[in-house]
Amino acid sequence: MPLFSYLCRVRGLHAPRTRRDVPFAQRPLNDNDLVDYMSEETFDLEGKKQEEYSASNIQVLEGLEAVRKRPAMYIGDISVKGLHHLVYEVVDNSIDEALAGFCSHIEVAINEDNSITVVDNGRGIPVDMHEKEHKSALEVVLTVLHAGGKFDKGSYKVSGGLHGVGVSCVNALSTYLRAEVRRGGKTYMQEYSAGKPTCDLRVIGESDTTGTSITFKPDSTIFTVTVYDYETLANRLRDLAFLNAGITLTLTDKRHTDDEGNPRSEVFYSANGLSEFVQYIDSNKESLINDVIHLNTERQGIPVEVALTYNSSFNENIYSFVNNINTIEGGTHLTGFRRGLTSTLKKYAEDNRLLEKSKVEISSDDFREGLTAVISVKVMEPQFEGQTKTKLGNSEVIGAVQTAVSEALRTYLEEHPKEAKTIVEKVVLAAQARHAAYNARVKIQRKSPLCGGGLPGKLADCSSRIAEECEIFLVEGDSAGGTAKSGRDRRFQAILPLRGKVLNVEKAMDHKVFDSEQITNIFRALRVTIGTEDDPKEANLSKLAYHKVIIMTDADVDGAHIATLLMTLFFRRMRPIIEKGYLYLATPPLYKCTKGKIEEYCWTEQQLQAFIAQHGEKTRIQRYKGLGEMSDQQLRDTTMSPEHRLLKQVQISDAAEADRIFSMLMGEDVAPRRDFIEANANYANIDA
Repeated sequence: MPLFSYLCRVRGLHAPRTRRDVPFAQRPLNDNDLVDYMSEETFDLEGKKQEEYSASNIQVLEGLEAVRKRPAMYIGDISVKGLHHLVYEVVDNSIDEALAGFCSHIEVAINEDNSITVVDNGRGIPVDMHEKEHKSALEVVLTVLHAGGKFDKGSYKVSGGLHGVGVSCVNALSTYLRAEVRRGGKTYMQEYSAGKPTCDLRVIGESDTTGTSITFKPDSTIFTVTVYDYETLANRLRDLAFLNAGITLTLTDKRHTDDEGNPRSEVFYSANGLSEFVQYIDSNKESLINDVIHLNTERQGIPVEVALTYNSSFNENIYSFVNNINTIEGGTHLTGFRRGLTSTLKKYAEDNRLLEKSKVEISSDDFREGLTAVISVKVMEPQFEGQTKTKLGNSEVIGAVQTAVSEALRTYLEEHPKEAKTIVEKVVLAAQARHAAYNARVKIQRKSPLCGGGLPGKLADCSSRIAEECEIFLVEGDSAGGTAKSGRDRRFQAILPLRGKVLNVEKAMDHKVFDSEQITNIFRALRVTIGTEDDPKEANLSKLAYHKVIIMTDADVDGAHIATLLMTLFFRRMRPIIEKGYLYLATPPLYKCTKGKIEEYCWTEQQLQAFIAQHGEKTRIQRYKGLGEMSDQQLRDTTMSPEHRLLKQVQISDAAEADRIFSMLMGEDVAPRRDFIEANANYANIDA
C-alpha cells in the first residue's frame, strides 16, 4: 500500500470526501444554514408576484424536526465526520457516568448492518415518570433537546456535552433506535424511529446489574456515508482511555471475522492516563529524556492533569482537552501551561547559569521545541470560543494550570539536574536554529524575484485574483508540469512543477527547510509566510492565493513517496491549510480501456474488471504509469476538469494520531516503519 494511501485511511489524517466536483450553481444548499429565508418578494406557481408576507410564511419546527431539517448544525456535517460523531455522542454519555464515578466499562460494537451498539455499566438512564413532560425520563432524554442530567449540578460535576442535544440528535437522525435500561432489578426497553417512539416503555426482563444499552442505525436518507470506519472509532476510544485512566473501553467489529469466526476486537485501557498518552504519541521519536513528567492534581477547584516530555525532533506538539473535548484551538488552559513551562524553565536555567554560553537571545518558543505534551482539565461550566467552538475561554483556568505546572516542573528539575541540563541545552540549540532560520528567510526575501511579485519562475499562475475560486496543482516533474500547463483552465488553475524529491521536513531543522529551493518555491507560490502574532512559527495565510492546493503525482511508488513528503510538509509547516480544508489529492486514472469505439477510464481495479466483464476479453488496456503519458486533453478530462475529476480532501480528525503516523513513516527510526509496511502493505506490483 502506498504510504500516503494509509495516511488517507487512518483517522489521524484522512481523505473522506472523495467526490466529483459539481459546479457551484448545481450544488445543494449548505446544511449549516440555520433559517429558510423567504424574500418579501415572493411568487406564486404561475410566476406572479405576491406582495403578502405574513405569519403563515413562518415555519416552526417542533421537537426533533429541526435536527432532521438541519443536521449539520448539530453534528458538524452529514458525511464521514457527522456519521462517526453519532457514536461519540452516545459514548460521551457513558463517559460522563464514568466521570461521576458510576461506570467502569463501555462496549462499542459495529454490527453487521453498520448499526452501532453502545453498552455501559453505569446507573442506567432513569425510567420513572417526568413530572413536567408527563412521559418517562428515558423518553424525555431521547426525544427532547436540551434535556439531561448534565443541567443538574447534583447529577454531574463535569460533562463533555453540556448542550444536552447529544443522544436526542442521534435518535432524530436514525431510522431505528433501541434503548435498554438495566435499573432497579429490571430491564426496560423502548424503540424509536426518526426520533419518535414506536412503542411504549416496557419491562422485558429482570437484571442484577445496572447500565444502559443503545443500538441505532443512521438514516441513509440523511447521511451521504453510512459505513463506519473501524480505525476512526478505535482512535477515539483509545484517546478516551488515555484521558480517563482506569476505564475499560472495548470496540468490536462484527462485520469482519477471523478464520475461527471471531470478530475483530480491541480493548483500550490505561492505568496511568496521560503519561501513557505521551509515550504513545512519541513512540516513534527519539527521546531526549527518559522520563515523562506527569502531574494529576486540583487547583482552585479545577482538576488538572498534564504530561510532558522532550524528544530530539524540531516540532512542538501540544494537545489540550477540556472534559474530554479536544480543544484544537487551545484556550486558557494552554495559555496557563505555556506560561508555567516557560517561566519555570527560564528561572531554573538562569539560577543555574546554564544560559551564559548562549550567543543568541532565548525566546519563549525555544522552550517548546521538541516538546510533546497533553493537557486535560475538567471544568464544571466550560465557556468555549473560537470559530469551531473548541477554544476554552474560562479565565480562572489560566492560574490553575500555570500554578500546577510550575510546581510540578520545578520539583522535577531540582530532583533531576542531568535531565534539566539536557532540556536547557535543547532550548539553546533551538534558539540558535531559530536565528539561523531567520537569516535564511531574510536571505530569501532579499533575492531578486524571478517572477513578478517575488513568485517562483516555474509557476504558471492563473488570471483570477479571487482566492476562493483559485486552485494550484503541485505537479511531480517538469514533463507532467508542462502537460498540466497545456491542459489547465488558465482563468482559475495555476501549475507549479516540482523536480525531484521534496525535503523531508520531519528530520530537518528550520534553517534547512528555508534553504530548500523546492520548499521556498511552494511558500512563495502560495504566498504563505511564517510567523503570526500568536506564534512566530505558525504559517500565516493572510495572503494565501488559492483555496484549493492539489497534490498531483504519478500513480507509482515514487509518486506516493512525493505525495507523502508534501503532506508531511503541510502537516508540519502549513497545518492551517489542512485545517481549513484547502489541501487535496488529485486521483489520475490507472487505466484507459478501449473496445472498438468505446473508451473508458478506470480509477480502480474493480472498474477495470467491470469493463472487461461487460465488453469481453478482447479489450485494449493502457496502464498509466505517470502523468506524462497522458496528453493535455486526457489529463484535463480525467484529473483536472472540475466537471469530471475525482479529488480527495485531506482532513485532520486526530492530530495526535496523525503526528504519531508521520513520525513513524518519515522519522529516523527504521524498525517501526518496516513493521508497519509489512503489516499493511498490499503486495501488488503497481509498476508492472
